[in-house]
Amino acid sequence: MKRIAVFCGSSIGHNTIYANEAKKLGFHMSKNNIGLVYGGGKIGMMGVIADTIMENKGEVIGVIPHLLRHEEVAHASITKMIFTKKMSKRKVKISQLVDGYIALAGGFGTLDEIFEVLTLGQLGIENKPIGILNTNGYFDHTLQQLDVMVKEGFLKQANKNMLLVSDHVEELIQLMDNYTAPKMTKVINKVVKAKNSSK
Repeated sequence: MKRIAVFCGSSIGHNTIYANEAKKLGFHMSKNNIGLVYGGGKIGMMGVIADTIMENKGEVIGVIPHLLRHEEVAHASITKMIFTKKMSKRKVKISQLVDGYIALAGGFGTLDEIFEVLTLGQLGIENKPIGILNTNGYFDHTLQQLDVMVKEGFLKQANKNMLLVSDHVEELIQLMDNYTAPKMTKVINKVVKAKNSSK
């Protein structure tokens, strides 16, 4: 993986363990020449990982929609900042730039972004590894909900298995490096082909 999109909070949280793990991820990425693509902010978890990578001479690309330019307090000291007209265009641009996705602790936006790429993976539109750094058990309840969805027949186990989870940075990156996307069903294949042919 040459670049990874990291989804995380614009807040720092109440426990310093989250920022510390963001720093660990940033250091690991810069040490292994993996560029960061993220939401473009200089505050919260986003600022922590961006600053860490920049301090270690790594690549940081921010992608931010104009409407959030001031709210998110755009980072002024990263490798490159890309501005988009809409939030939806931001997501497309991030997808074009990266080889994988990681979610750290965050709020609604973080969950929205990680579940959207999981949905694209389920449909076979994306085949990139998707990981969660489960620091301090932050995502435990989210993962339990996925188990409920499998149990009740609304999510296939194979699709749940697309989500790679670890509380250790090195292990998570290794899982992502070794990832193989699941095979699509005939129904999904038809949906994807129809979608692509309509473009």
